[in-house]
Amino acid sequence: MHAHPTQPPVPRARSPIVERIAGWSARHRKTAVLGWLLLVAAVLVGGHLLPATNVPSYDAGQSGQAEQTLNRLNVTFPPAEQVLIQSRSAGRTFATDPALRQAAGQVVAALRGLPHSAAAISSPLGPGGRSLISADGRSALVTFTIPGNSNNQDQTVLPDLNAVAAVQASHPGLLIQEAGGASGDRAINALVSSDFRKAEETSVPITLILLVVVFGALIAAGIPLLLAATSVVTALSLLAIPGHWLPVGQSTSEVVLLIGMAVGIDYSLFYLRREREERARGASVAEALRIAAATSGRAIVISGLTVMIALAGLFLTGAAIFTGIAFGAIAVVGVAVVGSLTFVPALLSWLGRWADRGRIPFLGRRRTAARPSRLWAALVTRVVRRPLLWGTAAVVAMLALAAPALSMRLAYPQNDVPNNVPIIATYNRIQQAFPQAPSPAQVVVTGTGLAGAPVRNAITALKATASANGPIREPVTVNPVAGGRALIVNVPLAGNGTDSASNDALLTLRDRVLPATLGRVGAVSYAVTGDTASSYDDTRLIDARTPLVFAAVAAVAFVLLLIAFRSVALPLISIGLNLLSVGAAYGLITLVFQDGRLQGPLDFTGFGAITPWVPLFMFVFLFGLSMDYHVFILSRIRELRLRGASTKDAVTQGIASSAGVVTSAALIMMAVFSIFAALHLVELKMLGLGLPAAVLIDATVVRGVLVPAAMALLGDRCWYLPRWLRWIPGRPPALPQAAAGAPLSRPAVRELT
Repeated sequence: MHAHPTQPPVPRARSPIVERIAGWSARHRKTAVLGWLLLVAAVLVGGHLLPATNVPSYDAGQSGQAEQTLNRLNVTFPPAEQVLIQSRSAGRTFATDPALRQAAGQVVAALRGLPHSAAAISSPLGPGGRSLISADGRSALVTFTIPGNSNNQDQTVLPDLNAVAAVQASHPGLLIQEAGGASGDRAINALVSSDFRKAEETSVPITLILLVVVFGALIAAGIPLLLAATSVVTALSLLAIPGHWLPVGQSTSEVVLLIGMAVGIDYSLFYLRREREERARGASVAEALRIAAATSGRAIVISGLTVMIALAGLFLTGAAIFTGIAFGAIAVVGVAVVGSLTFVPALLSWLGRWADRGRIPFLGRRRTAARPSRLWAALVTRVVRRPLLWGTAAVVAMLALAAPALSMRLAYPQNDVPNNVPIIATYNRIQQAFPQAPSPAQVVVTGTGLAGAPVRNAITALKATASANGPIREPVTVNPVAGGRALIVNVPLAGNGTDSASNDALLTLRDRVLPATLGRVGAVSYAVTGDTASSYDDTRLIDARTPLVFAAVAAVAFVLLLIAFRSVALPLISIGLNLLSVGAAYGLITLVFQDGRLQGPLDFTGFGAITPWVPLFMFVFLFGLSMDYHVFILSRIRELRLRGASTKDAVTQGIASSAGVVTSAALIMMAVFSIFAALHLVELKMLGLGLPAAVLIDATVVRGVLVPAAMALLGDRCWYLPRWLRWIPGRPPALPQAAAGAPLSRPAVRELT
């Protein structure tokens, strides 16, 4: 007999990295779950052990340069406070009513008894006090400044507030209220903290209730919330590291909470839904987890990378505060992705079918079945039959909603909380009784010879440009600071401080007046700051960098999606539809907040503009969040196409099978984001309206109409990849394999990566 040569063994295909990570976590479930919880605890403790830092945040442009100069010279300005003493009834004046004079004397005496909390007290009863009595004689002011460390001013002002409140209590017939820099910061910070505490207390139970409705079981509903909570805690603790060189404040923590809740819940939903779907088809827990890892897990990784790329666009703004926010947001997304690939499959493996325990009557059995949506299947079927009609109608509607954004104006409000907030109401009463011009521009002058004749002559020439009705107003004043090492020239500007008249006056000062005066003194340099300059410089920086952020984020996302789906058309479709969703959200907030609609129901005071950072933040956030849905949907469609389904069938079945998780995630995000519309800060109200609207549009019009219409029109061209790009790993979806309804085999799953 002739021996047959031994055939070499066929090498076994290596599983994708995502599947291997999830598989290891599922096999070593106790190690993975406990390791994750220990990691969260260790990072939390480590973050608290690191010493706290207070990195200052500077504005952009000249205003930021001036602020840095003053900080380097240790020049600080104590915040000014004002106590309004006003008659509640007409006819009573400071000159004729002894109660008004008595109250003023009591306020002054009380403040003088607090030397560590009040300094430079000016009284309407003292020399020159006539300027502190209103023109109608009905109101008077007591003014003072807050001494001490600028970092503790909101605490230092507390005894003053208590003293004023005590005088108010003894004069119920008068209005006696305090407002100023320190008291305003204290009141608004307390208001914002209270708002976010209420938002957190409201969002968690709302999210849990919706998750219970989605899953129909208590245990399964708690898993997404657990991942989101641990991701947020970990990311917030990690912020202690970049906080040593970047300004990481309350706004960064708020953004981390917002994004962490969004992606943590989304990624858990993606994973849980697919695992349930496979178990409903008869797969074991281990097999269901393997398939979920290879499909939904892969989608989570692609989605997470896309979200992080979008958020990284904030680095391109060059603004320090955006840099801190970008670090925190990227950290929480990265932590959520890692947790989705390790903690979630390990926990599901540990729980097994116990994840479906605690079923809710009338919901549990139907929800755990994880069936495709008949409603979305019916809608998408109609769309793919007549894609041009449906797609055109949807695009026209979206463009109409986005149209108001063409007239969007960016500016900061004078007050970013409603007028009915007590501290703002007091500001408004003081302004009405004592009409004041906006705070002047501050020209910070440094160099040598500041006391010499050339500098004095230049400042005299600067004063000569001021007039009662011109862009530069009177009086122009000069104050030496830092022992004469710098001068601060206060220059009043036309306008209300934030309007176009003030901006034009600022440019006149910077571009014409200063170069013609101080600019001719060779030994000095100058930079202009102040409220108007800060607002203008920040807005111009964001205006200049926004196109760069848009282009960079879209370009990198295109490359990532090109590699993920081996298609040129699908990335273009996704990016185009994302931009359409963002544009519609922009149009809505412009229509409501810039044009001043719905001021009553939303409790805000319109100021004819949009806060500058809101549109940029909305873009990067919505671009990333929308990509979550697009990647998940397109992954399901591509998966079905790999099985051999036609493009139209794959679109219909893919959207129907992903409808449950996308709809659920969208509803939860809308509920959480909508809470922000009830907060006091107007920019948070903008987010509270714009974000839910964009999520709603993305989860309905975009997913149900525009995606299927675009893919139906393109047909197999959706999967087009130029010959010179075919080195990208993966299998072309255009090659049919098995019947469209065939179960997903292990090799087919592997080739998705």
